[in-house]
Amino acid sequence: MPHPHILTWATPADHAALADVIFDAVRNGPSKYTQAQRVAWVPERRGGPEWDARLAAKDIAIGRNGTHIIGLMSIEPGGYIDFAFIRPEAQGTGLFRALFEMVEAHARALQEPRLWVHASLMAEPAFAAVGFAVTESQIVQIGGQDFKRALMEKILIPIC
Repeated sequence: MPHPHILTWATPADHAALADVIFDAVRNGPSKYTQAQRVAWVPERRGGPEWDARLAAKDIAIGRNGTHIIGLMSIEPGGYIDFAFIRPEAQGTGLFRALFEMVEAHARALQEPRLWVHASLMAEPAFAAVGFAVTESQIVQIGGQDFKRALMEKILIPIC
């Protein structure tokens, strides 16, 4: 049975905690990437003015277990989902789907024609489960490591 999550939109006061969620998800969660790839992807917890500016350009849905942030999903103008991370202890609880439903409703309210994401190997099945299709398989380099990922999209407003 899924755990009840408190869902809200992030504020600048949450930025440090969001960095912790990303670090925890990538470095400590189940992964289809090697340890070297995980370290290259997130070498340290993010922070500082550049981090704050990057997050300020997004609307970020967050899930809490009490006061503890356990997951996040961001959306930017144009329907791009940059971040989708769930702490290891919250994976499999329905939090990804709950956050996605918030983000999708927000995108529909803004009349975004589609949602799109560069999905990691771990995120690809979760995005497929909420209606995304792979449009391109990619290999990108981060920190000297090659990463397989998928460009995926979900059409919200069909173009006639």
